[in-house]
Amino acid sequence: MVVGDLTEEADVLVIGGGPGGYVAAFRAADLGLQTTLVDDTATLGGVCLREGCIPSKALLHVTHLVDSAVAADQFGVHFDRPRIDVDKLRAWKQSVVDRLSGGINALAKKREVRVVRGRAQFEDSRTVRVEGEGVLRLKFKNAIIATGSRPKTLPTSLLPEDCRMDSTGALNLERVPKTLLVVGGGYIGLELGQVYAALGSEVTVIEVLDRILTGCDDDLARPLLARFKQQFRAIHTGVTLEAARKVGDETEVTFTQSGQRQTLRFGRVLVSVGRQPNSDKIGLEKTKVAVDERGFIQVDETRRTADKRIYAIGDVVGNPMLAHKASREGFVAAEAIAGRPSVYDVRAIPAVVYTSPEIAWCGLTEGEARQAGVEIKVGKFMWGASGRAIAMGRPEGLTKVIADAKTRRVLGVGVVGEHAGDVIPEAVLAMEMGATAEDLALTVHPHPSLSETLMEAAESVFGSATHLLRK
Repeated sequence: MVVGDLTEEADVLVIGGGPGGYVAAFRAADLGLQTTLVDDTATLGGVCLREGCIPSKALLHVTHLVDSAVAADQFGVHFDRPRIDVDKLRAWKQSVVDRLSGGINALAKKREVRVVRGRAQFEDSRTVRVEGEGVLRLKFKNAIIATGSRPKTLPTSLLPEDCRMDSTGALNLERVPKTLLVVGGGYIGLELGQVYAALGSEVTVIEVLDRILTGCDDDLARPLLARFKQQFRAIHTGVTLEAARKVGDETEVTFTQSGQRQTLRFGRVLVSVGRQPNSDKIGLEKTKVAVDERGFIQVDETRRTADKRIYAIGDVVGNPMLAHKASREGFVAAEAIAGRPSVYDVRAIPAVVYTSPEIAWCGLTEGEARQAGVEIKVGKFMWGASGRAIAMGRPEGLTKVIADAKTRRVLGVGVVGEHAGDVIPEAVLAMEMGATAEDLALTVHPHPSLSETLMEAAESVFGSATHLLRK
């Protein structure tokens, strides 16, 4: 950072270096626009790379290895109980992050994207002030806000600061507690709960709603719930958190469920109750950018805000708060600024829960379709009839296809099972291309594979799957 109070100019100013921000900056540079990217951290990649998607998946990979070693006994392969070296595991996780962040920084340099370290605040609709090692003013022709989101917190009166950690703290792996309480039954808390369970913690989950994984299809959630019952100490839903306090090295937590009050003690408490947009504290009040009551920035199909020179992408514009959605929006915003006819008009955004088994879906769930009054046909294929799933020792999966009863067009697909996240992209492509259930059913798939469960589920929408006979 240049020390002093200088003013520089850029064709495109991107605020935030996450998977939305750096993709937007790279695309703008590729289109010949002079691009500056401002980020207040030492490396690019955002929360996703530093303390979210990537480090959690590195740890989940290790979790799956531990599970596989234990499960190998059924195949006649016997391992001693895995021994966990937490320091080496932490170093492995960090090496993954460092390798990827180094690659992104190198790409920024090769593209001649200027990276400025510091915190940006709008002074008006044409200028931001960046405070880092010094002060720099940047004038821009167009700006893209990609400031992401942060974990929601609970009131300190309910759960004091010294009694809890968020997902970032959990990924630091400072220590593996004997007992862990996860407050929140969403995918982030459940993924981390499964990591700590594999590392030796007794995990308890509490959720204020009447079920975990809200928004996920019941058929998909069921096999994962069965798995959690084996791995976790307990899952409590419909819970009201009453109080918490520090007692020695433990945290004493009181909660109510169905009118019954319980008080339990835990070595650590992980709070994972959602995320909120980082639209505050960046000076939006000095622009014409419109923000809704939840803090999300309002944008049109090109990701342009109410201020015609300013665009916004990623978590800061609303759900789904997913890295790949942010990246696509960044691509669109950069192209729109460059004058290309680009709009954000995706038909399906895949969502994946990277637990074991994985859950993946895109488009409408069965419940959403019926609630909307859409006449649908549903095809299901149980992995208990899949040669590949049985050979892997993971027959608990299910693939589900939801189609319009009249047009037969695919409206949604859900998969639960090993590597479900690798099966779902074909369904996303089918929806983007307006494919019918017959299109999926008539596409030849490799055998034996998990992908062919999609073919057979599609077959069963309007008939019978080859390896399952529907009455």
